[in-house]
Amino acid sequence: MKRALEIYEAALGPNHPDVAMGLNNLAELYRGQGNYAAAEPLFKRALEIHESALGPNHPSVALSLNNLAELYREQGNYDAAEPLLKRALEIYEKVHGDDHPNTKTILKNLAHLYKKLGKESEEGELRERLDEIEIREIDRLLKHEDIFRL
Repeated sequence: MKRALEIYEAALGPNHPDVAMGLNNLAELYRGQGNYAAAEPLFKRALEIHESALGPNHPSVALSLNNLAELYREQGNYDAAEPLLKRALEIYEKVHGDDHPNTKTILKNLAHLYKKLGKESEEGELRERLDEIEIREIDRLLKHEDIFRL
């Protein structure tokens, strides 16, 4: 994976969004191995590249924010994770709306973080929002009942 990243950087330049995705993928590998010290700078660099190349409100920025926040959450650094997840949620809500899978992922991650922080009220509000989204999805499916016919 490191070699692929080197090739991307050589071919596209160090600040290309595809390089950021490569950094993100390598950071995810390190995070999965528990190598948080190696993952963090890669997540941060991917975020910087996405912000500079795509603008502060692009979905790829939200993805990078979420990934860095999840790293912090896994390390118990909840205070660092919370503002990143809030910003990611704001971006996804603006770009995709409430019912998009990426928005729901951030809502779930933020609710999980609030549980860890003991913020029961905030967690409950997010869980209610998630329940409302699920109800809307079921309603949409039921309106297309023909998909259930054999």
